Amino acid sequence: MNAPDRFELFVLPDGVKKLTITPDTKIPNAATFKIEKEDHTLANMLRMQLLEDPKVLFAGYKMPHPLDHYFILKVQTTPDTNPAHVLGNAVTELIQNVGAMKNKFEMDLIRARSDASKVDNGEGEDLSSHQVDMDF
Repeated sequence: MNAPDRFELFVLPDGVKKLTITPDTKIPNAATFKIEKEDHTLANMLRMQLLEDPKVLFAGYKMPHPLDHYFILKVQTTPDTNPAHVLGNAVTELIQNVGAMKNKFEMDLIRARSDASKVDNGEGEDLSSHQVDMDF
């Protein structure tokens, strides 16, 4: 089979950095980030979070090849900030969003289990059509 070993998908080889930053010499306030051992999941989340920032003029990514496990992220910002700073802010905001979503999910799960135990005891409503509220 032509597929690489599974550990190659997430283990960084010796001497390889997770993140490489290359400033763009042709476009002002722009940089290219190469992020190793990640895929479309993180790339698209970062791109979308960067585009939420009004100081970001452009954010896009590409995966050079399906068997290469890295992506290239290009970011251009307004003159009053720099791409590395807005990328750091985007990562921080994503971590906060994921934490909030995890907390919300856990609270809804506890509530659903509590409601289910009430049904088992004949106290509550039937949960066969119960939906978990994921608004946050």
